[in-house]
Amino acid sequence: MTTLIRSATVVDGSEAPRYRADVLVDGDRIADIRPEADHSATALPAADRVIDADGLVLAPGFIDMHAHSDLQILLNPEHPSRITQGVTTEVLGQDGLSYAPVTDDVLAVVRRKIAGWNTDPEGFDFSWRSVGEYLDRLDRGIATNVAYLVPHGVVRALVVGWDDRPATRPEIEEMQRIVAQSMVEGAVGLSAGLTYTPGMYADNEELLALCRTVAEYGGYFSPHHRSYGAGAMEAYAEMVDLTSRAGCALHLAHATLNFGPNKGRAPELLALLDAAESAGADISLDTYPYLPGATTLSAILPSWASAGSMEQTLDRLRDPVALERIREHLEVTGSDGCHGVIAEWHTLEISGVQNPELDAYVGKTVADIAVAENRDPFDVCIDILVRDQLGSGILQHVGHEENVRAIMQHPRHTGGSDGLLVGAKPHPRGWGTFARYLGHYSRDLGLMSLEECVGHLSGRAATRLRLVDRGYVRRGYAADLVLFDPDTVGDTATYARPRQAAAGFSHVFVRGRLALEDGRLTGATAGRSLRREQGGAVR
Repeated sequence: MTTLIRSATVVDGSEAPRYRADVLVDGDRIADIRPEADHSATALPAADRVIDADGLVLAPGFIDMHAHSDLQILLNPEHPSRITQGVTTEVLGQDGLSYAPVTDDVLAVVRRKIAGWNTDPEGFDFSWRSVGEYLDRLDRGIATNVAYLVPHGVVRALVVGWDDRPATRPEIEEMQRIVAQSMVEGAVGLSAGLTYTPGMYADNEELLALCRTVAEYGGYFSPHHRSYGAGAMEAYAEMVDLTSRAGCALHLAHATLNFGPNKGRAPELLALLDAAESAGADISLDTYPYLPGATTLSAILPSWASAGSMEQTLDRLRDPVALERIREHLEVTGSDGCHGVIAEWHTLEISGVQNPELDAYVGKTVADIAVAENRDPFDVCIDILVRDQLGSGILQHVGHEENVRAIMQHPRHTGGSDGLLVGAKPHPRGWGTFARYLGHYSRDLGLMSLEECVGHLSGRAATRLRLVDRGYVRRGYAADLVLFDPDTVGDTATYARPRQAAAGFSHVFVRGRLALEDGRLTGATAGRSLRREQGGAVR
């Protein structure tokens, strides 16, 4: 099947100036590019299909560097949240918690632990156990391409368990073996969730050893580091130092500066990164273009309260002595699970619940519920956690616009939605991130040119991932392409209505097949896993 995209404005992902051209797609490849200015060239051959792209931008398919679609992409392979905003590749296995590699016992805990991110459907076929088997499962047919990070928290659970203690040297060596095997099977790097259990129990000796293993295979380390609140700058510096010592590339996950203590501090972060890069460090980062964050309500608990099994955590939430200690951390001293700050109940909005008896709480903050029911907000929080078996999702309204704008303009920045797709009112970033960059921040506010913005969302990410033939509009490259109207592109998803498709996108190709045609989903599932090869390249 050949497709001629005629008279497109090509923004090729390299951040070079745009140009008009005809582009020929043959099968899953970009067969030819004929710039309008090339008058001496012969005409491109006739094609099976012609798309008139006059007035539209043709760009590489976008790369979501921080996605949480690990299960949702299998439950809904058409994947409308990503396809309708031009995403053709996403990176899963984030924040140290995902579904491979696992044993039966670890999988049972993980399914419950991140139900607030992905749900935990009964009867679903979780027959894979290794990273390779998970990637094979994706290859049966999904809408987008997928790269995968080995989740450190799950690797730690396999070897150490869920307890709060340092790993022994033999345990670290076993974790290194598991990470190495996962890299051989195709993983592109290692993620970590250092404010989530059990990842937060890891010391730097453990992380240093694992980063060295990742570096041996040409991968990168992508940490959700130890604090995005009080102590955020120290947490960023820790990751920079750790990976520099390991000789490992660093990609900072959702590199935000949130909470009151960090208002206006983005220049400090960027100076830290620039200094490290000047000293030879290989650093990149991703962000989403919104102020609130999103996670699970249980994530704000202090680390000691979440140690061990989920049943042990729930037992602590029913123990009056333990509850007083938890209250002290959440309301007085600051919880390490809440980034070292106290829980500000008016900022914690319930975005989704597993227990239908709690549906009325969705869209309300813990403070709102407390006022409406004449209850103490801490008691409301604990009651929701217990009744929902730790499965509640939240939005955390703690961001600062000046930080968001400054960080997104950094030359090593890439786009990552951090999109959680489940719950009655998930964060709109799951459906709007890439359109919001193009529309609101590039076109409307002029914070970056269209060429720069597309580069942030495609070419830069492809470079970090070491993709062999994706991320740019070039002859011979994979035909992962997006057509959009630069005048109308934008996000329509809101906090009240978060599952709204982005505006302005007309066509999205994944491996040469149209997943979006004339603004409508086609149901195509041409996406496949992108695997690390020997030497570190990914294809």
